Amino acid sequence: VQLQASGGGLVQAGGSLRLSCAASGRTVSTYGMGWFRQAPGKGREFVGAIAKFGSMTYVIDSVKDRFTISRDNAKNTVYLQMNSLKPEDTAVYYCAGRIWTGELRDLTYDYWGQGTQVTVSS
Repeated sequence: VQLQASGGGLVQAGGSLRLSCAASGRTVSTYGMGWFRQAPGKGREFVGAIAKFGSMTYVIDSVKDRFTISRDNAKNTVYLQMNSLKPEDTAVYYCAGRIWTGELRDLTYDYWGQGTQVTVSS
C-alpha cells in the first residue's frame, strides 16, 4: 500500500484546509486509517483515526470540534478537514494505514505516507 498525502499549505489563523490521503496498490476500505502530525522540535502526535468503511471516527481533544476525518472508499482516499486552524496546528501531517483491529486508538500502523506541511500564521 502506498499513501500520498496532499493539501497542506499556508493559511491564516481561523482558516481551513482539507488534507487528502490517496492510497494505491490495493483498496484500503477495510483498513483503519489515521492522521498524525509532527511540529518542529516535537515528537509525532496522533491526531485521529477512522475505522474501516468509515463507521467510526476519533480525534484528540485538542482538535475536537475543529477537525473531521472522513473517507471515500470509491476513491480510495481519506480526508482530514481542518477548520478554525490555530498557529499551534502548524506541523507536518502524515497519514497512515493499518489492518483494522477494532480499536480506533490503536497506534500500530503498517503503512505511512510522506508528510504534507501545514503552516498556520497568526
